[in-house]
Amino acid sequence: MTRRLVLSNEAARHPLRRSLPPPVIANTKNDDQDVKLFLLSFAAFFTCFYSFIF
Repeated sequence: MTRRLVLSNEAARHPLRRSLPPPVIANTKNDDQDVKLFLLSFAAFFTCFYSFIF
């Protein structure tokens, strides 16, 4: 028994969603962006908090 070539997204149940292309999976090459954003946010919070105290 051979299977037909499926060009639609089998996980989508609704006919409109079946006609859409499958979702693109983002590449996670740049993991250090999260660390940089955290450090920038931490530094901004610390600066604001420190300036309000003194």
